[in-house]
Amino acid sequence: MTRWAPGVHRSTQPIEPPQQSRTRGWSDVLQVIPAVLKHLHYRTDTHAFAVVIDADASPLHQPAHEAPGGEVEKCRLCQLRRVVAQTQTQLRLVPGRVPVQVAIGTAVPAIEAWYRCGLEPHINEITCLQNPQLGSDFHTRNHLKRYVYGTERPSLTLETQQAVTAAQRLVQSRSVLESLFPNGFGSLARSVRREHSVILTKTIVLLGNL
Repeated sequence: MTRWAPGVHRSTQPIEPPQQSRTRGWSDVLQVIPAVLKHLHYRTDTHAFAVVIDADASPLHQPAHEAPGGEVEKCRLCQLRRVVAQTQTQLRLVPGRVPVQVAIGTAVPAIEAWYRCGLEPHINEITCLQNPQLGSDFHTRNHLKRYVYGTERPSLTLETQQAVTAAQRLVQSRSVLESLFPNGFGSLARSVRREHSVILTKTIVLLGNL
């Protein structure tokens, strides 16, 4: 089965992740990423691996984290990058395959804020950077869930449906999404642009919506 990937301009073929990639929390995501990367590297011809995780109440990623030695221990984007980099050093080259390219993003304060981009003007990464309490407030994230799903406890099916609907709406507004979520979504977008010659066909996405 192939799918047309918004923003990629070519058809893509989704790759079924290994069973152990099913996660139930942030700590699970950190634990399964090495296994998923190794599976993709040695057992598939996947070209790209995209990981998006909710920031929740963790420290938000900022440009200062990009400087040598500037990464922050509790920043989820910094942690994900560290785990991916450590795993990549352990991988042996496979003849005839290019290394799997990895793109990482953090949704601030949660993925539903991306879905509401352009519709909910008061909750985005910029406002959360200006008012950290807003993003760390559990009620803010529940507010977003009610807006997007009509409930604070959506089913996986409903989450998937709303994610697809939002992606179809936002595909023409990626510049707005990147301007309002410059570090979390911006990191993901920059990685895709940097590796656009590779991230074209077979891609696996691990969404951690915690």
